[in-house]
Amino acid sequence: MLSAARTERHGSGWRGETFYTGTVTIETPSTAKVAAPVLTLTEERLQAARQVFGQVEARARKYSNLRLEAFLVLVAVSAFALWENTPRGMGLVAATLALLVAVIVRHELLLRRVVEARRRVQYWADGLDRLENRWAGRGTSGANFLEEHHLYAADLDLFGKGSVFELLCSARTGLGERRLADWLLHPTTPAVAADRQQAVRELIPHHGLREDLAMLGPDIRAYVHPEALIHWGAGPLIPFAPWEKTLARLFPVATVCALIAWAIWPLPLSIVALAVLAQVIFALRLRNRVLRALEPVDFAAKDLGVLSLVLRRFEAERFTSSLLATLHARLYAGGMAPSKRIHELSRLSELLDSRLNQAFAAIAPILLWSTNCAIAIEAWRGRNGAHLGEWLDAVADLETLGSLSRYASEHPEDCWPEFIDGGRSYRASGLAHPLIPPGVAIRNDVNLDERESLWIVSGSNMSGKSTLLRAVGLSVVLAHAGAPIRARALTLAPFRVGASIRVSDNLQEGESRFYAEIRRIRDVLELARSHPPVLFLLDEIFSGTNSHDRRLGAQAIFRSLVERGATGLVTTHDLALTRIEGALEGKARNVHFEDEIVDGKMRFDYRMREGVVARSNALELMRSIGIDL
Repeated sequence: MLSAARTERHGSGWRGETFYTGTVTIETPSTAKVAAPVLTLTEERLQAARQVFGQVEARARKYSNLRLEAFLVLVAVSAFALWENTPRGMGLVAATLALLVAVIVRHELLLRRVVEARRRVQYWADGLDRLENRWAGRGTSGANFLEEHHLYAADLDLFGKGSVFELLCSARTGLGERRLADWLLHPTTPAVAADRQQAVRELIPHHGLREDLAMLGPDIRAYVHPEALIHWGAGPLIPFAPWEKTLARLFPVATVCALIAWAIWPLPLSIVALAVLAQVIFALRLRNRVLRALEPVDFAAKDLGVLSLVLRRFEAERFTSSLLATLHARLYAGGMAPSKRIHELSRLSELLDSRLNQAFAAIAPILLWSTNCAIAIEAWRGRNGAHLGEWLDAVADLETLGSLSRYASEHPEDCWPEFIDGGRSYRASGLAHPLIPPGVAIRNDVNLDERESLWIVSGSNMSGKSTLLRAVGLSVVLAHAGAPIRARALTLAPFRVGASIRVSDNLQEGESRFYAEIRRIRDVLELARSHPPVLFLLDEIFSGTNSHDRRLGAQAIFRSLVERGATGLVTTHDLALTRIEGALEGKARNVHFEDEIVDGKMRFDYRMREGVVARSNALELMRSIGIDL
């Protein structure tokens, strides 16, 4: 009889110990707990946050009842005052009304504290979910940052549900999300990577900073358009003469006073009409400049409130690492705190938007609302526009470093990589995949250098070959970003990564999988020629063609990459490719993963071994799902 039990996949890892598929049972390692101190700290802070939330919510409910009771008392007192019609009754009404106002104010403050306490609970609950591998689909996937034909983004699962980006990102603004994606997509120099790493390590103990940023609220996210905002800030100012600014303020006052006088006193309507006509002529004179001044703001300066709050929180910190100190200094370019300046622009943008309110739209023209907003915004741009680029760039870096520091604080067992000058060495001890829970991931050592620059990895299906390639590639990507690595130790040259792991056909472009693969390999070869050193990762190379062409093509590709100074790993099911080791004059090495079947159970240990795999499990897997062989 067949059993229905199976493994259950959560995010990017596995929970459970075995799954049964037909006649063959596949066994995987069991899940172990993450680092106990981190888990304990998170659970304690979650419990404390829940306790505070319960206390604040109870007080808010109490004041909600008091608010209703005070209102009912006010109604009763008002009825008594109307019946008695004495000064004492009016005094009681005034006192009761004051009491109701005080209760309402206190209740509103408590409601805001309830929201903050709930968000604090959510912050630590999310941290616990990440530690216990329930995070996939809960964060920001970053799918919009995936670049078509990028040399490793799709291959290494950088973006999407259950991706590296979702695991790392805790940015509160779109600026921080975009900068994190940029750091993952584009390698940097060892010096820059070292500065990032130093900054991330300094931020690890700053739990309060990360928690306060999360308190800005999961329902608020600022998607500022940085390029448009920077272009607008640095562009030529639209001139308004001093007398035009003065008249823009005086005309609405004069018109409103004329209307009030006409309504109260017998002021001739002709005077009111004259004031309105003069204002209309003045507004038409400035109309083109006002439209030019306001058009970019509608696009570039939206959703600045959260950005101002993020800046204010970073301004309150003091840093010692060179990168953080430099970023903090850039925030104060021009002297005044940028959070206040950004808040001014955000407020002006909100005032401008109020003209769209139906209730206000009727009187906005009388007040020359758009004209005065345009003049104020241009004045702000004259004072601050030149610094916008520095502020936005600094907050993007700070948010990205904050995201990486949160990840590092939750994974204290991960190592800090070290770049070495020159050569093309990659030496990892105890390397594992960061998307697989620490208790499940099996660690392996990988050592590549100039003498032995190619590993040919053979093995059966599901044995861990592709996962090893992705683990190696992600270690390089995260090292460039300044993040810790899921390994015991890692030293590496400043590699650029080129991968062909997850290529597929493209119906829109009329490409077969094989064509897409050879085009990707061509790009990797070009990268090795133009930007050494390169780490290449090729999974099941040329599986879309016959074995003869596969062997000849693969041998030529391997030789070309090695001769261009590239280093890397390739996987294969075709054991004929493992014989290429002898053709590369000692530059290649065969390693393998294997499985075994014991009492009808297929077992994987995901440990890499020397030499070529001796057996395949394809037939057993086919039988296991009911294919009659």
